[in-house]
This record gives sequence, C-alpha cells and structure tokens, in this order.
Amino acid sequence: MRAYTSLKTLKQAGAKVLNRPVWRFRKTQGVMADHSQGQTRPKAALSALKPLIPYGLAYKGRIAAALAALAAASGATLVVPIAVRRVIDFGFSDEGRAYIGAYFALLVVVVGVLALASALRYYCVITLGERVVADLRAAVFRHLTSLDPAFFDQTKSGEIVSRLTADTTQVKAAFGVSISIALRNLFLFLGATALMIITSPKLSALVLLAIPVIVLPLVFSGRAVRRRSRAAQDRLADASAYAAEAIGAVRTMQAFGMESLTAARFTAAAEEAFDAARLSTTMRAFLTGAGIFLVSASVVGVLWYGAQDVLAGQMTGGRLSQFVLYAVFAASSLGQLSEVYGELAQAAGAAERLGEILAAKPAVERPQNPKPLPEPPLGTVAFEDVHFAYPTRADQRAIHGLSFAVKSGERVAIVGPSGAGKSTILQLLLRFYDPQSGTIRVDGVAVHEADPAALRARMALVPQEPTIFAASVLDNIRYGRPEATEDEVFRAAELASADGFIQALPEGYRTMIGERGVTLSGGQRQRLAIARAILKDAPILLLDEATSALDAESERKVQTALDRLMEGRTTLVIAHRLATVRSADRILVMDKGVIVEEGTHETLLAQGGLYARLARLQFTSAHGHHEAAE
Repeated sequence: MRAYTSLKTLKQAGAKVLNRPVWRFRKTQGVMADHSQGQTRPKAALSALKPLIPYGLAYKGRIAAALAALAAASGATLVVPIAVRRVIDFGFSDEGRAYIGAYFALLVVVVGVLALASALRYYCVITLGERVVADLRAAVFRHLTSLDPAFFDQTKSGEIVSRLTADTTQVKAAFGVSISIALRNLFLFLGATALMIITSPKLSALVLLAIPVIVLPLVFSGRAVRRRSRAAQDRLADASAYAAEAIGAVRTMQAFGMESLTAARFTAAAEEAFDAARLSTTMRAFLTGAGIFLVSASVVGVLWYGAQDVLAGQMTGGRLSQFVLYAVFAASSLGQLSEVYGELAQAAGAAERLGEILAAKPAVERPQNPKPLPEPPLGTVAFEDVHFAYPTRADQRAIHGLSFAVKSGERVAIVGPSGAGKSTILQLLLRFYDPQSGTIRVDGVAVHEADPAALRARMALVPQEPTIFAASVLDNIRYGRPEATEDEVFRAAELASADGFIQALPEGYRTMIGERGVTLSGGQRQRLAIARAILKDAPILLLDEATSALDAESERKVQTALDRLMEGRTTLVIAHRLATVRSADRILVMDKGVIVEEGTHETLLAQGGLYARLARLQFTSAHGHHEAAE
C-alpha cells in the first residue's frame, strides 16, 4: 500500500501550476529550498562521490582485474621509450645492426601487451560502471518508495525521473570511463616522472618546477566547472519535470487548445538547459585548452634545453628521445587528468543530487521496536483528540480535536462538504502522515507504535481516483497481493462486476493497459480498483467515494458486491452516493475539520442540520434516489 500511494503521489506531484518557482532539495534536510528567492546551495565537491564508493567496492574482483590490467598497460607504455632509446643509440650502429630486428620485435610484443591489457581494462571498468549505476538506481528508487507522501507533495516527479536517469548516467561515466582514465593517467604520470628523473635529473628538475604553474590554474578553474555542471543538471531537471507534467495532462492540454503554448514553454525550458550546458562546456573547453597549452609549452621548453646538451655532447640523442617521450607521457597524462577532473566534478554534482534523495528521511518512520498488532485482527479504529495540518499548509488545520471510534465490523460513513477533512481521515489512518497531536489506534495499538507495513496490510483502499498501471489487467488486480492465483483474481473481478468488460478486451485478463489506464473508462478503472481491494481481503475496508465514477447500472452491481465485501469487515466510507450512506450503521457529518453531527440517515434527516441540508441539495436520479453532493 505504501508503494501504491507513493507511485500515485509521484504522478500527481507533477500536476502543479505553470510558472511556479524552481524548487530544489536542500542537502542537509532532504527537503526543498526555493531558489527563486535567491537562496544558494553548497558547492558540489569531489567528496560528493564518497558515498558511492561502497557501491563499487561490492565488486572487488572486477576492480582487482581492472587494476591489474591497468598496471600492465601502463607498464607496457613506459617500456616503449626505453626500446626507442636502444634503437636510436645502438640500432643504427654497425655493432647493433644485428639486433635491430630484436628491438623492433620487442616493440611489437610491448604493443601487443598494451593492446590486450587495455582491452581488458576497458571491459572491466565499463561493466563496473554499468553495474554500479544499476545498483545505485535500484537503491535510489527503493528509497523513494519508502518516503512518505509529504516528500512527494513538495517534489516534482519530472525532477525525480531526471535524477534516476540523467544524474545516474553522469555517475556511470565517472565510475566507468572517467575513473579508469584518471587511474591510467595517474599511473603513467607517476611512472613517467620517476623514469624522467632516472633518465635526466637536471631536465626533470625543470619539468617538476613547471608543474605547480600548470596545475594550480586548472584546480581553480575546476571549481567553476563544478558550479556550471550543477546548474546544467538543475536546468535539465526543470525541463524534464515540465515534460512529465505536460505529457501526463495531454488530454487537458489538447482540450483547451494549449498545444502551442505548452510546446513554447517546454522549448524555453529546453533552451535554459542548453544555455546552462553550453556555459558548462565552455568552462570545460577552456580548462582542457589551457591544460594542453601549458603542458605542451613546458615540454617544448624542456626539449629545447635538452637539445643544447645533445649539441654539447653531454647527452645522447637516444637518451634525450627517451626523456622527451617520458615528458610527453607525463604531460599528456597531466593534461588528461585535468580534463577528467572536470568530468569528475560534473559527476560529483550528479552524485550530490542523488545523495540528497538517499539522505532524505521519511517523516513517517517505522518504530525501532514496533508493537505487534493483535491476531486475529479485530478491525477496530479510534481517533482520540487528533489535530492535523498538511506539511505544505502548516497554518491551516485540516482536522482539529477529532475523536470517534469504530467497532469491529461496523459500517461508518463520513460525509460533509468539500474540504471538511473526510479524505484526511483515511490518509492518517493509513499513516501516510502523522498528526501534530492526538492518537490514532487500530486494533487498540497506536498507529505510530506499529509497523506501517503491518498496519497497512490490514486495510484495503478503494480511492476516488484509482491508479492503474501500464501492465496487464491481471497484474493490476493482483497488485498488492502478487501471490494470488488466477482463479482468485477472476473471482474478485466477478464480484466487482468487472469480469464482463475484461473478457471483452482483446486479450482478456492479459490485455496490456495504457499508462494510468487511459484506454479504460472511469467506471472500468474504478471496478478494477474495487476488484483489487476485494482480492486483498483485508479486515478494514476504506472506500473513498468508490462508486463515484460508475453509471447507475454499474453502481447497482458494484454496490451489491461492496455490500457482500463489507459483511464482517470494519468499513469507513467517504460517502458520495446516498445508497452507501443509507446502508451505513452510523454517519459522521464533518465540517471544517470537526464532526458536527452523528447518527443514522433517518435521525440526521429529522434533525434538520447540515446533513439534511446536503440531502435537500441532491438532485433526484432516474431511480428516485438522492445523490450526495460533495
């Protein structure tokens, strides 16, 4: 039930008004901060990648193989200058002519080792990156399903999708290609530097003195790259959020002729994402170009100085060639390290965003030592002086001072005008939110002391707007009870008067339904939701205007099924149809978050209060029944 609601709320979170302020997570609290008011966020640093290290260390064997291949490839690369020196200094002399074939054969062997080791390194690091990202995506999504609806009330679904896709792709690049290139070039830089010193300490001293001049500007430039990369990812998330919002409301968009305006607004969001990405790329291009120039210029300067020693007879041409090759290796490695640093900084921004989700703590948490619910279930419900306001409207109490009790097997209807707090009761009962004060009990146990999963297992919900997934009819009914047999599914569908239209579908129960059930009518979606609740067979039944989308004939069939379903079960009904109200043992009339009347249908009519006024406002249907107005 928790996953059901999280997914439903995830879909609904995108349904916000256009031109709203841009929201972002605040890292330390896992909540949103409004950047439209000029607030700033911490800068992403490479340390943001640290929480991802355990995902990589789970595959130590693959890491060891990659490091071995990396060492072999680097070692083979570092042998090349030595072979070149031998060829230049001795291969062209009379006494070394006999060995020149062996020298070149050695070069071929070295190149072969380099190629094989590089291929193995590439395979290991790329598959490691893919594996880490798959695990990371699964962990982030698993954590999302554990967060309470309050989190999704404040979060755009498109932004979450962007983090699961674009941000994890950035992390994949870091764990795969970037770290591999960084380690390879680090090995080459250290090895080439050491061999440079051995080859010519004097020339090496000149090169090492130039390194700080090269590195420091690159490090400072990297900070700007991190900021630009984070901004680019944020703008991409904005565009993704707007796209998810527009696609989810495509029928409304087309019905109001808003195609052109919607497309224009998405184009503007995409342009913002492009501008941010262009600025980030500009900074990275500058960083790369500056690194190459500084490194290459230093090599040219050292080469010129070394040429003077060769001309003076203080160094052989082969030794200078060996030194130059090592200097090129060291310089190119340092240049690529600066480029990879920019890529890792970009990945750090993505990792920080993912880390914010993983660090978000649900407001509704499982107690460390939950109290067990009694067995067999009793089906009792009690609200004791409950006060509650939604986190997004903390200054407006949805209910206050609410107290009532429902006995085992009792059928209680809750009616009242829109905004009276009726659906809030079900939200609190399912512990999607915790009240600010007061206690809610199920089977005598305070809900905040029970395991939320065990609590929700005792309830079956039929919401006013049922969520239908892009899966088969069979899987949709079986959602929440995957182990149910097909015969049990068929029986639940028959009781919900859904079997008839299901059998008429192209593939019956195995027909794939479009996303959100758009290929079904409202009444058909509602009957699938009712079949889902019937199949769950929970002791407490929660009906949130469960027949609101049905026509008169379907309502009569479903109401009969619901009457059978409610037998022996505690039932809380958010009343919409008068037939449901009449069959209730008791009716609670709510207004502005409090219970203002209580009684049966007849006694409440006789009192002439709010319930009677609502009843008079009903229009008479063709069957002579009154329909309740919300």
